[in-house]
Amino acid sequence: MSRTSSTCPGCDRDDLVQAVPAVYLAGRNAVTSRERDSDGDMRTVTRTVSTGLSDALAPVPPPPTYAIGCLGLLAAAVSVGTFLGGVIAGKWFRDEPGHQPPELDGWPTLPPDTPEAPPTAYGFLGWISALALLAAVLVCVVMVRRRTAFARVTRRRHQAEELWSRGWYCHRCGTAHFQDVPGEDRTPLTLQRFREKVWEHGGYGDLAAERRAVDPAR
Repeated sequence: MSRTSSTCPGCDRDDLVQAVPAVYLAGRNAVTSRERDSDGDMRTVTRTVSTGLSDALAPVPPPPTYAIGCLGLLAAAVSVGTFLGGVIAGKWFRDEPGHQPPELDGWPTLPPDTPEAPPTAYGFLGWISALALLAAVLVCVVMVRRRTAFARVTRRRHQAEELWSRGWYCHRCGTAHFQDVPGEDRTPLTLQRFREKVWEHGGYGDLAAERRAVDPAR
């Protein structure tokens, strides 16, 4: 049978049968919108929006989200802000001429009227700055580990995509099937069963049980 068409084994018709890669790509659209950034300036943001069917037929699990990165940015901002707060309060870099290298013409210092000892209320800023910096570093480590783990798990994705590219989807029955694949019959498959077969071929089939395919027709 030609690779350009396929008959659904469920309804025995081909008028609403489409190759899985075509269904997947048709359901992914780039949406552009105008949003304000943190400075209040307008910017153009482009996002990829997927339909439920496209997500259900994805050949690989979705990559890890990096929402935790916002927490890292916040922690870094807190660290810098509290550090500067300590400097302004006179906690660090007070005018101490005896410790200034002459070849550098002295370290930058605060105005002469800065008190010798900072107010006690500002003494904790150093701890907050250090802890916030540590939190930002930990967030970076977590993000790198997630990305590395995802790349390791999906290193055989090309094998999954090879099987996936031979799949067909019937819009009338809401099922998928394979064609011309050794060892695979043309039995109609639910979207979840199709996902399991494809992901197992790529070596990450265990993730199919955790991230079940949602049938948009149900």
